[in-house]
Amino acid sequence: MGGATAPEIRVRRALRLLGHTGYRLHRRDVPGTPDIAFIGRQVAIMVNGCFWHGHDCNVGRRRPKTNSYYWAPKIARTQQRDREVVSTLRSIGWRVLVIWECETRDSSALEQQLETFLESCVYEARPQKNENTGC
Repeated sequence: MGGATAPEIRVRRALRLLGHTGYRLHRRDVPGTPDIAFIGRQVAIMVNGCFWHGHDCNVGRRRPKTNSYYWAPKIARTQQRDREVVSTLRSIGWRVLVIWECETRDSSALEQQLETFLESCVYEARPQKNENTGC
């Protein structure tokens, strides 16, 4: 596996600044191998490059003028795989946040997005343990 991308590094830096350090990177035992995973909390953060994942921003909408017969289907397959991974993770109880490369450039907005998402995961209603049975 190669090194981390600049957007991934920006997200990890923001998480550390917010005090969230208990994450793991690129866990192969989690569907889709999320870029960042809080295993115990079942929280996954995917950091997607705008071009490679076909985001609806200026960079993501740009398509190469050469080899378009190659790039269009490749990006479409990536988008389909992304949808399947998010659906799979959610179906097994994980909460998923997709962060786009273009969203990582504004560190304040990125920190707010991460904090809002992670707070919602903490306060999301979870089944209570039954004290009588230990379940």
